[in-house]
Amino acid sequence: MRELIQHLRQSLREGRDVAYCRLVETRGSTPQKAGALMLVYADGSQAGTLGGGCVEAEVKRRALAVLAEKRPMVARFQLDSDYGWDDGLICGGRMQVLIEPLAGGQSYAYFETLDHCLRDADGGTEAIVFEDKRPGLPLTASFLFDRQNQLLASLHADQPEANAAMLVADLKPLLERPRPYVERGVAYLPTLPRCRLVIIGGGHVGKAVANLASELDFDVWVVDDREEFVTAERFPTAQRRIAGPVGEVLPHLEINADTYCLIVTRGHNHDEEALFHVAERGARYVGMIGSRRKIKMIFDDLLNEGVSPEALAKVYAPLGVDIGSQTVPEIAVSICAELVAHRNLGGRVPGRPARSCQTK
Repeated sequence: MRELIQHLRQSLREGRDVAYCRLVETRGSTPQKAGALMLVYADGSQAGTLGGGCVEAEVKRRALAVLAEKRPMVARFQLDSDYGWDDGLICGGRMQVLIEPLAGGQSYAYFETLDHCLRDADGGTEAIVFEDKRPGLPLTASFLFDRQNQLLASLHADQPEANAAMLVADLKPLLERPRPYVERGVAYLPTLPRCRLVIIGGGHVGKAVANLASELDFDVWVVDDREEFVTAERFPTAQRRIAGPVGEVLPHLEINADTYCLIVTRGHNHDEEALFHVAERGARYVGMIGSRRKIKMIFDDLLNEGVSPEALAKVYAPLGVDIGSQTVPEIAVSICAELVAHRNLGGRVPGRPARSCQTK
């Protein structure tokens, strides 16, 4: 999505005719879900996909007509034998696609703001009017709201502030990580906040987790006391790579309620020191790798050092959903499954084992 919006901005800057095809509603089984995007150009080329098959071909055909007529439309598709019989794509669901011709000016300003929103860790929500169900809301108008439900930009809206006021009541808090939804003819397409994942330990497990977590929309920071373990070659997708002693780096590292802390260092003493510095910092999640015996020893030591039982009781240890992990890639999958579940399910992690030990 981010890459496509950047591609769209470049096309608008260059003055290319482009049809913006946005999947605004799906019901039942469909090859793509709401929010998917495809760009179609006057020469028949495209960027992005709506899932392939006959539906995508038909959207492209209509997009070329929209470009010629310079009028937007909402195309509706029922995925039955009418769309999919020749390539097996009979999903049985329904798709609605907004297709609109774009030019520079107001369009460029809107998508520039959307591009910034997509790159902002705080996220935001697009509201796109695709059905005429609310008097006063212009059909095919788009509105972009920030995390605090403040209007950032609008497209095809005659009275942006007044129109936006009609939509705010249906905005769902981004902290609840809502999926795309529809209310009274308006598609709400959230860009969810990105959580920071601080990986303390640049060894094999840390490296494998970092690679996968970046694909799962975590902003990865890596901390290790060995410079050769936090290089750009080793962690190409990390936003920050910090080399230095754990006891010096962690006390000054920004940790907030959107931060996930993962302790996967090379040894017992390093793990204990790391947990000492992050356990009571207010992170959303703290997890530590290790055997139950090692974890109990660390917890006992930290209790003696004054770390509160309540803070230690919140630590996820041992790490990961129980999938019988044996190899490093499998361990990374189990850890990342736990991180995603915790993030997306409000702290609930189905399938994780019982905590390793009591702190009282």
